[in-house]
Amino acid sequence: MNRVLLAIALFSISLLTSCIPHKDIVYLQNKNTATDSLQMMVEQQKPYRVQINDILNVRVKSIDQNTVSILNPIGEGNLSASSSERAYFDGFTVDVHGNIRIPTLGMINVLGFTTEEIEKMIEAKLLDEQFKETANIFVTVKLAGLRFSANGEVGSPGTQVLFQERVNIFQAIANVGEIPITGDRKDVMVIRQYPQGQQIHHLDLTDVNVMNSPYYYIQPNDMIYVKPLKQKTWGTGITGRETLATLVSVIGILTTTILLITR
Repeated sequence: MNRVLLAIALFSISLLTSCIPHKDIVYLQNKNTATDSLQMMVEQQKPYRVQINDILNVRVKSIDQNTVSILNPIGEGNLSASSSERAYFDGFTVDVHGNIRIPTLGMINVLGFTTEEIEKMIEAKLLDEQFKETANIFVTVKLAGLRFSANGEVGSPGTQVLFQERVNIFQAIANVGEIPITGDRKDVMVIRQYPQGQQIHHLDLTDVNVMNSPYYYIQPNDMIYVKPLKQKTWGTGITGRETLATLVSVIGILTTTILLITR
């Protein structure tokens, strides 16, 4: 009987330890300093440099807008129409050689440049080949939305396009339905594309110092993967209540079995 009771006790302890601790589901915990201290987070985001398959929106303004109409999308006045699809068809896609093809200007290599640098490049080319300084050419270049994918333990896995200049990891996750309690917030993977290939970066969202990470802000074509916690596969319950219910059921079954055997 003592061995049976010991086995029940050990099993009960294993069940109780299988539920997910509170500290594993709370974001931005101050793990290194006192909770009432003031920390200044330094942003680590660097200017994004254009890569292959990016889509750029190019707009050219001039005193005489008719002279630059060929450089702008036909439906420019109706910018709200089917935003992501519009961006795809009206934008300039960076080809495998890092070039975009602009009317009257031809091929321009933009691989590895920032949007600000591309603006100056196009403006200089227009002034050199087609316009004078008095035309007051004004060029804007923007990414046609920030596209990223999220998989694993998130509410709505899939691809999202956000029309913002910058998006941090929390904003990205919020747009795909949040991480459920069974998701591993301590090791969120960001798979990022570089000219030489892909690299995997790891973020601990439960640590406030994640805001200092150079990967805190996502980039176009990032893939976010959230792993499931081990507790999800154990099947013993992910909350204290579920674990207690499982524990009570198991103890009841064991107790009934012991009584039937000893009779």
